[in-house]
Amino acid sequence: MSQMISLKIDGEPILVPAGTTVMDAAETLGIHIPRLCYHPELSLEGNCRVCVVQVEGFDHCLASCATTAWEGMEVQTNSPVIREARRDIVELLLDNHPKDCQTCDRDGICELQNLAYRMGVRERHFEGRRKQFPIDDAGASVVRNAEKCILCGRCIRVCGEVQGVFNLSQHGRGFTTVVGPANLAPMDESACIQCGQCVSVCPTAAFLEQDHTERVWKALGFPRTEKHVVVTTAPAIRAALGEAFGLPMGTPVTGKMVTALRRMGFDAIFDVNFSADLTIMEEAHELLNRLDGGGPLPLLTSCSPGWVSFLEKFYPELIPHMSSCKSPMQMQSTLIKTYYAQQKGLDPKDIYVVSVMPCVAKKFEAARPEHVLDGSPTTDAVITTRELAQMIKSYGIDFTRLPDSDFDHPLGTSSGAGDIFGATGGVMEAALRTAAFKLTGKNLGNLELTEVRGVTGEIREATVTLAGKTLNVAVANGLQNAKILLEAVKRGEKDYHLIEIMACPGGCICGGGQPYPPIGTYTMNHDLARARAKALYSIDSAKTLRCSHDNPDVQKLYADFLGEPLSHRAHELLHTHYTARTPRGIR
Repeated sequence: MSQMISLKIDGEPILVPAGTTVMDAAETLGIHIPRLCYHPELSLEGNCRVCVVQVEGFDHCLASCATTAWEGMEVQTNSPVIREARRDIVELLLDNHPKDCQTCDRDGICELQNLAYRMGVRERHFEGRRKQFPIDDAGASVVRNAEKCILCGRCIRVCGEVQGVFNLSQHGRGFTTVVGPANLAPMDESACIQCGQCVSVCPTAAFLEQDHTERVWKALGFPRTEKHVVVTTAPAIRAALGEAFGLPMGTPVTGKMVTALRRMGFDAIFDVNFSADLTIMEEAHELLNRLDGGGPLPLLTSCSPGWVSFLEKFYPELIPHMSSCKSPMQMQSTLIKTYYAQQKGLDPKDIYVVSVMPCVAKKFEAARPEHVLDGSPTTDAVITTRELAQMIKSYGIDFTRLPDSDFDHPLGTSSGAGDIFGATGGVMEAALRTAAFKLTGKNLGNLELTEVRGVTGEIREATVTLAGKTLNVAVANGLQNAKILLEAVKRGEKDYHLIEIMACPGGCICGGGQPYPPIGTYTMNHDLARARAKALYSIDSAKTLRCSHDNPDVQKLYADFLGEPLSHRAHELLHTHYTARTPRGIR
């Protein structure tokens, strides 16, 4: 049992375990200390000083996030001195901040704006020279606006501590201090893997995703005789979109989402879960082929474009281990412009494909030269969950009052295995369900492989026996965890057959394009991830079809168009290749 210590906060006595920070101790009394640089899943820096408190015996203020409570400590969190100090800090940050709140992407959900409101800051006192930096908006996925940076360091810490990329750091000193990649290279030329976690943790709008909404509005405005506009949605969208409209975290909103898209004017609404099932068919057969000596083991999954970029930049020697399967998004887009176009009698060049993704890196993936069909990209625009929510609001749709409706066919039917792709471990679980069937001729007795489920950022390992074959499998989310697994494989310490890696902590449900949680709730929060994952697992468990190989529309696709898994036609349309990349700053 932890040793307990006693202290007083604002005159209230309290007992807390030794090692508790002053900030956390105050929370147990219902006292919320303002903060900016603090993030519960990142290291403590105490550099913004917004969370300062007065402590008996000290003639200066202490940062409550980085100060550990001690026996007999007496703390004041709201004295006149403290209130003035915090207000001065926020005023100085605002005085050096652009005056474009009304048109800023974070208006209403900006932590700096929220603090200013709570502290009663209503005017700017200093009108001197502001910092001025160019906006890096030429990248495929991530936009960096250093003028809105408050130097909290969250982006630096998430990029290094969680993702293991270490692409961002502070440059310069004093007034000229700026956060950016090595040598302030453009994001797309740096070590950036496009995951967008910097966007998720930024309290202002110093990092944003590249906006594709205007592309989509333009496409929807074309006469239908000119463009057939198709939208397709990823598994994780349905578990998070409702949060943007005030619904509780983890509320499944599949039917309302489809209705909203139909009212916006899309000609067809398909489900990427269909292609998640298709991915499993190809990937499970690829695994079985490699188990029979048809390629190197372990097989590494390839659904996460941030992870793919990470492998190409930091572990190019392991590229032969990567599954050649395209991601479900790219499989879906390819089929829309081939199989669906053929069925509808449409010219693929007249089809405009919009993908709704939880992932900022999907914008980068869509722009990769490998994903081109007859000179045009297979995916024409990628919008994040946040961008879709903004478009629905802009259209004037009352989302929470919408009736439910169903996806269109033939690319809208999916099994529960497709739904769980959005949670870390879901690809692994879905693949093993189908691999078991292919090996034994029957489905697993228990379809839920809970050993590979997890949302708290840990590495998960399991051993599964199928038809006498023993498979060692592992799951990692967050690329710092991926590095641990990959280094163990390279040293020969681990003998895995299949490894699932998702770039974002918690998997796609906490992707860089998901809705910003309410102020005070943080991305990478375990409760948030669990709620969203629970929504996907509940959808899976409620379905009659729970295995990818049981999807009748997937079976029909193979019978009428592809032939069989890993066929020449399937390889031509559903598989790809990867390339070693050396960004500036990496030697």
